[in-house]
Amino acid sequence: MIYLNNTNFENEIKGKIAIVDFFALWCGPCKMMGPIFEELGNEYIGKCEFFKVNIDENDELSAKYSVMSVPTIIIFKNGEKIASHVGALSKDNLKKFVDENLK
Repeated sequence: MIYLNNTNFENEIKGKIAIVDFFALWCGPCKMMGPIFEELGNEYIGKCEFFKVNIDENDELSAKYSVMSVPTIIIFKNGEKIASHVGALSKDNLKKFVDENLK
């Protein structure tokens, strides 16, 4: 799993489909969703890339993408935000959310 920060974010997400989990270490639902997010990241190798952003360490990114609650999943295509979801998701629902936005 690649962790993004204020410095590497733009370079890492450009030219691809990026699924980004904005999370916090103190967030219970984030902890619950972490393994699911990582598991799906491994299943989607070659289709899109999964990344994580710790909001407490990257407040500029949180502000830029209006992340007010965690977990927030944002999908980017070629550096542009195309979809977002706030709140924890089951593996099936996260997979559905990703699949709907890969089209």
